[in-house]
Amino acid sequence: MAEDPPQRLDKALARDVPVQAALSRTRLSRLIAEGAVLLNGQPVTDQTRKIAAGDAVEITVPQAQDSYIGPQDIPLDVVFEDDDLVVINKAVGMVVHPAPGSPDGTLVNALLHHCGDSLSGVGGQKRPGIVHRIDKDTSGLLVVAKTDRAHHGLAAQFEAHKVERYYRAVVFGAPDANDPRLRGVKGVNFESGNIMRLTTQLARHKTDRQRQAVLFQGGRHAVTRARIVERFGTPIAAALVECWLETGRTHQIRVHMAHAGHGLIGDPVYGGRRKLSPKAISPDALERVKSFPRQALHAAVLGFKHPGSHQSLRFEAPVPPDMDQLIVSLRG
Repeated sequence: MAEDPPQRLDKALARDVPVQAALSRTRLSRLIAEGAVLLNGQPVTDQTRKIAAGDAVEITVPQAQDSYIGPQDIPLDVVFEDDDLVVINKAVGMVVHPAPGSPDGTLVNALLHHCGDSLSGVGGQKRPGIVHRIDKDTSGLLVVAKTDRAHHGLAAQFEAHKVERYYRAVVFGAPDANDPRLRGVKGVNFESGNIMRLTTQLARHKTDRQRQAVLFQGGRHAVTRARIVERFGTPIAAALVECWLETGRTHQIRVHMAHAGHGLIGDPVYGGRRKLSPKAISPDALERVKSFPRQALHAAVLGFKHPGSHQSLRFEAPVPPDMDQLIVSLRG
């Protein structure tokens, strides 16, 4: 271990593990818990274990499983389908394409079974037909290309920011133009109709490669808009908001809403575990907020021009049962 390390093992490893090892702090914590880290020759499973300069640390990284890019009979909620494309209402918990940690059981595996050989050569072997994605624990609408023509046409619309994408999210507090705190948050301003506009740069977090970070120099340009649909609690404890994307970056809504101080309820990565006053909402709602197991985010509307017919298509999907129950509880 290098000189003057942080006292905690996990923090010391996050600082000193070479960048080329591509081990995020989350992954390092998991390896410690699994007994894959030796401290001075002895296994250690406590990530808060104290460490000192000169301590020898050995990390054993298990060999990654090969991804299975093949058909699997997994149920899909098909909203629309023709010879060129298919629109899916993705379930919570489904990964879009195989990757380390999710080698199979993904949307791609399900689509290869559903579409047969028509999908296998579209968009490359690793992600056949995929032109955009939503996070594993985000539900909602996603379009997949079944032909090369559709793939190129859809990809061009996404690149030009011409695809209509509206999300529903349940957040802590309410992003209101009358909130003086928001006037001091860099990158936040309000448009007519009480619409919050967030404009920043986004890039991978320096020490946790699984996270995105807000920047104002470098990174990639990102713009999110959000408006309040419904407020919950007295005083306001939470709100249902509609968010729409001008750009489409990884975790964009989640990191932007957290930057504004209105993180998504249930978000385990961007701090969506704030305490709420028991006086503001009912005990049932308080318990649902505490126990909600994922980011409360749903891709509710998807609109684009059909790459073959050039007809304008627009699809809507209601929030899934878990979010609906959360909203109903907050209303109570």
